Amino acid sequence: MSEFDYDLFVIGGGSGGVRAARVAAGEADAKVALAESSRYGGTCVIRGCVPKKLMVFASGYKCMFEDARAYGWEVDEGAFDWTKFHGRLSDELDRLEGVYKRLLDNSGVDRFDGRATIVDPHTVQLGNGVKKTAKHILVATGGRPILPPIKGAEHGLVSDDVFLLDKLPNSVLIVGGGYIGCEFAGIFNGLGVEVTQYLRGAQILNGFDEEARGLISEEMRQGGIDLHTGTNILEMEPRDGGTWVKSSNGDERVFDHVIFATGRAPNTEKMGLEDVGVELDDKGAIVVDGYSQTAVPSIYAIGDVTDRLQLTPVAIREGMAFVETVFKGNPTSPDHDLVPTAIFTQPEMGTIGLTEEEAAAQEPIEVYCTSFKAMQQAFAGRTERVMMKLLVSKETRKVLGCHIVAPQAGEMIQIAGIAVKMGATKEDFDRVCAVHPTMAEELVTMRSPTRET
Repeated sequence: MSEFDYDLFVIGGGSGGVRAARVAAGEADAKVALAESSRYGGTCVIRGCVPKKLMVFASGYKCMFEDARAYGWEVDEGAFDWTKFHGRLSDELDRLEGVYKRLLDNSGVDRFDGRATIVDPHTVQLGNGVKKTAKHILVATGGRPILPPIKGAEHGLVSDDVFLLDKLPNSVLIVGGGYIGCEFAGIFNGLGVEVTQYLRGAQILNGFDEEARGLISEEMRQGGIDLHTGTNILEMEPRDGGTWVKSSNGDERVFDHVIFATGRAPNTEKMGLEDVGVELDDKGAIVVDGYSQTAVPSIYAIGDVTDRLQLTPVAIREGMAFVETVFKGNPTSPDHDLVPTAIFTQPEMGTIGLTEEEAAAQEPIEVYCTSFKAMQQAFAGRTERVMMKLLVSKETRKVLGCHIVAPQAGEMIQIAGIAVKMGATKEDFDRVCAVHPTMAEELVTMRSPTRET
């Protein structure tokens, strides 16, 4: 009989924690428990990827109606009903949370609905005071959006709050130029809300390819978003039924809502981690080695709480690697190299590998890039442009980066990502026959470099 109540106790019921728990229980025959203080599914299912993508879908129909008329359809656009959409959204999230619970139950995982903290390297304490012991503890508590240190910031919203709005606002101020801020700017703009966006930097989407983010910002402005770079909020307060904002560009305006997308923090506070010897970095993230092990040998951590790559599929892979390492005797380090990513801005972006700036700093490269009006939108009289870009090593001919700005760019980068991950060369791309007429055919038909560095 084991000296512990469980072989594994997982703290956090998001995508990474649930995957690790059910695989350890179902495939490794481990005795597993999991505690979740909020809703099962975590940020991705409840407060992130899933509801956000459904809102992206909803916000795109206005343009579809306009395009349909250009294609000969008699369409009555009507009006968007936030209450109806929000009700369906809530039902879908409830359904998905139920799926996560059943996956755990069917795998034999004991579920504890409530907060859990760490008492010692092998003991967790539940919110009701009950203590459980485990040979291994896995922390998968994720992260949360935070408010910036601005006077009156407590009167603003964060991304989690957007999914709880009881009605669609007439005007919003989005603060932040990262992918979350830009995605919500596009969503609200598409739903007919007057959108203003402030960011401190000179350009949106810091860290992404310069040419790609330049095109996205241009299209966002042309689409109706009032985008202000180099702009901060100085102070804000409730006023006239909304939120009054004084900004560094001299504007003073009242918005229905101010939404901050200015950063996230790992959920490590008051968990007892440092008391038992787990190391945290200066942002509060759990420090782990290549196998997701902390400074305490029995305690591991995966997902956003480690602040490595804050992506749901990455957290899931880290969870799988943890199970392989700890329960299957197959030491596996999660692969964080060349991870394809989609940013659901409008227009959408898909990316993998190095940016042009990073690649050029690393070695001599060839840049293959094209920008054009896509057939479907051009026929409808729209002016939006798309972009396809490959960065190629002069020495090895390997494709070092691929960047796509276009409708369905996320779908395209998933497929292109396979080739880049395999180490495909530009000549490998050239050997592939084009699928015509498509946007993605440009990835295999660009014969001459646009420029060399």
